[in-house]
Amino acid sequence: MQSKMNLKIKYRESFRPFAPTVLKEKATEWFDLQEESPYMLLVAPVKEDKRIKPDVSETQLKGLDKLKGRRSVIPAVTHVDYSARVQTVKREDNPLYYDMINSFYKKTGYPVIINTSFNVRGEPLVCTPEDAFRCFMRTEMDYLIMGCFLLDKKEQKPHVSDVQWKKEFELD
Repeated sequence: MQSKMNLKIKYRESFRPFAPTVLKEKATEWFDLQEESPYMLLVAPVKEDKRIKPDVSETQLKGLDKLKGRRSVIPAVTHVDYSARVQTVKREDNPLYYDMINSFYKKTGYPVIINTSFNVRGEPLVCTPEDAFRCFMRTEMDYLIMGCFLLDKKEQKPHVSDVQWKKEFELD
């Protein structure tokens, strides 16, 4: 998922990790974190029981090849050193976001989802519904949730191709 999102949505290097958002009451089961982190300011190790030990062949990998191994049961948000930049969420702070993650948890057993800024590499952050829709249509996202609305890409009119937009912002 990490590679897919980087290459098809963020348009950046496939190795860049994402941050996890976790239900606050489940955070200590998944991360060595004893306090709230509502603003993604804290980095914490993924719990030992959630980690996947590398096999012998993976221990021999060097450089970027090291990034291809699964390090935990939540690989898209686990850095090579088993850390993650965690965001905790409480229902009273953000009911819609919390309920969405909680629904995911009930279906999958994972109270953790990927969190990233809403922008494409090199572009400013999405600030308006128009920005969000434009970013959604330009990328290979399948769905966009905005407030209580769910947009399915398949149900949208085809976006007028403006491939020049990728040249508008200088890449790092």
